[in-house]
Amino acid sequence: MTNTVELTGELSPRSGWQSTRCSLAKALEIVSTRSAFLLLREAFYGTARFDDFAERVGISDPVAAARLKELVANGLLVREPYRDPGQRTRYAYRLSEMGADLFPALAALMQWGDRWLAEDDGPVELRHRECGAPVHAELRCEHGHEVGSGEIELSRRASASGD
Repeated sequence: MTNTVELTGELSPRSGWQSTRCSLAKALEIVSTRSAFLLLREAFYGTARFDDFAERVGISDPVAAARLKELVANGLLVREPYRDPGQRTRYAYRLSEMGADLFPALAALMQWGDRWLAEDDGPVELRHRECGAPVHAELRCEHGHEVGSGEIELSRRASASGD
């Protein structure tokens, strides 16, 4: 069984091209720090207020401020004003559509950590709210077939050129 992606067409052999517009590299530029990932985790758990983010992630206020600012600037979080009675205006954070779309990747990373790095299968489990069954991140083709990395071909997208 192979765990590599097969390169097809112009992409084979791999030495014949460079990925100059790599989407994975671009994504890592946005969420390249541990604190950014953990802030996103907290946003998925419903955390919205700055103080709660900093405390729950275990980072200093300046680091939390910098990472939240980056996540807002890159479109993963939206900053919204709120005001408690008798207090100054503050800001809450919520996931944007772009940020919410990152959930399958975070779920897959968490489940990989549960399998390979955690003791006792990890501290939390994703469950389907409707039926209670465990939820697993997986790759499927458009026809619904479960696909492993050894069953994937990497081909040039018809609209791509110059990679």
